[in-house]
Amino acid sequence: MADNKISTSQLAKKRDIKAQDLFAELKRAGYINRAEQSWVLTEIGAKFGGEYVQHSKFGQFIVWPENLLIDDSLSKGELLSATSLGKYFALSAKRINLLLSELGWISKSEHGWVATASGLTHGAQQKTDKETEQSFVLWHDTITKNKRLKQTVVEYLGQDAQAKAIDKSFASFQHKFAAKHRTLDGHYVRSRAELIIDNWLYMNGIVHAYDRALPIEQEQLSDFYLPTGKVYLQYWGDEHGAMADEEIERIRALYRHHQFALIDVYSDEIERLDQVLPARLREHGIKAY
Repeated sequence: MADNKISTSQLAKKRDIKAQDLFAELKRAGYINRAEQSWVLTEIGAKFGGEYVQHSKFGQFIVWPENLLIDDSLSKGELLSATSLGKYFALSAKRINLLLSELGWISKSEHGWVATASGLTHGAQQKTDKETEQSFVLWHDTITKNKRLKQTVVEYLGQDAQAKAIDKSFASFQHKFAAKHRTLDGHYVRSRAELIIDNWLYMNGIVHAYDRALPIEQEQLSDFYLPTGKVYLQYWGDEHGAMADEEIERIRALYRHHQFALIDVYSDEIERLDQVLPARLREHGIKAY
């Protein structure tokens, strides 16, 4: 078990309250979320020190600092529909769902919208309309404070675009100044290898974004994001060759932790994309021409 951290049941006992009451309090505050028969640790819960541990007998569960602060001011304990979120951000419900889908938090099925594993960590709760049997998602009200959602809305609306571009470039996104290779679809990328990947995706009719920030609190760019399959594509190299193993593992750990789908491309595969990419894309429901 994590050092100096205890289970929710142990924490309830320490605070002399019923475990079910503590679970309810944590859920109301947005620290945990319910998914079928298990509890999911949210981004907010992780901020306050929650983490998963694996036990040989009890499996995976969440542990907390013994002095855990439950900040009730973050939430009113309400669930918000896409319509309610739309009113908050001055967008239509349809547009909100499309932006949430682009972030990888929901996906479209023949029966409606379905919460993804990543969406669950941001407070998504799956629902079904009893009359129409259509699926939809409600959101814990802390979603309105989510940094990535607010940034995505700002970028979509073009609000404060110049200030945000300058701010990013001179802060954590400085390396974007090296993006000097122009691709067929007008992207500017940092290396010849990324240019080849971008052109390959474009020529195969695959919609993609370049240098898309991961929808998490940490500032981390993905090389490519393919919204059709909700999958990221990472090239493990740069203009000087292969990336350091330590850096690769650091970035991979982020993808694993947040359960983001990832396609790897290595330096020695750049000249063989026709052979390596189609099969990897098919695993995520993406068909190349």
